[in-house]
Amino acid sequence: PLDNKEETAAAKCTQPCLGESLSISDLECSLCIRMFFEPVTTPCGHTFCKECLERCLDHRPNCPLCKQSLREYLKGGRYSPTVLLQDIMLATFPTQLAERRELHRAEMAELSNLTKNIPIFVCTMSFPGIPCPLHVFEPRYRLMIRRCQESGTRRFGMCIYENGRSFADYGCMLEIRQVELLADGRSLVDTIGRQRFRVLSRGHRDGYHTADIEFLEDRKVSGEELQELQCLHESTYRLAQRFCEHGDLTSRHILMQHGPLPEKEEDIQASADGPTWCWWLISILPLDPSYQLSLFSCTSLRARLSQLQRILTALLQQPP
Repeated sequence: PLDNKEETAAAKCTQPCLGESLSISDLECSLCIRMFFEPVTTPCGHTFCKECLERCLDHRPNCPLCKQSLREYLKGGRYSPTVLLQDIMLATFPTQLAERRELHRAEMAELSNLTKNIPIFVCTMSFPGIPCPLHVFEPRYRLMIRRCQESGTRRFGMCIYENGRSFADYGCMLEIRQVELLADGRSLVDTIGRQRFRVLSRGHRDGYHTADIEFLEDRKVSGEELQELQCLHESTYRLAQRFCEHGDLTSRHILMQHGPLPEKEEDIQASADGPTWCWWLISILPLDPSYQLSLFSCTSLRARLSQLQRILTALLQQPP
């Protein structure tokens, strides 16, 4: 057996040999042609960057090289890093590995900006403070949701489709609360509405829409105007309570689906988007999406409450 000195000498001898027998191209992902980042190896023995493999599996549950089925692998939902390969890269090309990590960090930083090139899910109306459950199955949106999680923002914009353009001028930022991955790669995503925004410009990234945005904020009022606004808020909330207690089949079904009318906020101007109960009401009332959008984009709480009062009064006058 070798003593300690001989072992060290043997190790020193093998280290340069490893560097001499490998080149950077041996450690490149065949999908992105860059040095492996978080390499994972499939059951069929092929290695890719974790992100590259995930993007391929969004489209087809097969190995990108040999086409072997990876359904069982996908069902596991976990990709273990190939530790030995990571160690080899660190030992032989530490500078290049550091550069590759820095490149990834820069890409993540770009994805975590919340006003420039934010991802846009074009689907349904969503509102501040209101849950918005989503079923994600399209490859582009699978990628988008994963990036929102990996970048740490856990946020993306939701807009409705609008005739003649890719999506509407106004939308709501959604925050991902939970993602339930299904065995075939689809996912059930539990989100909640956060701030409203206005679209300044539109773009694309890897198949999904993006936008530069600015956040909307209700105009603040004070003095006599605020007192009048509080009176309007009280009377509209009472109408909303009456509507919810109306007791017809439709409203009972709505309450089962969406939960009860939210509590009244003490400070009606505390949030940039105004009281949550207004958005809850707008989301459950039988309104045309274009009308919902006009209420959504309005930055006057007074105007929004006046419209709601008018709608509720009309609905309460209808025979059950």
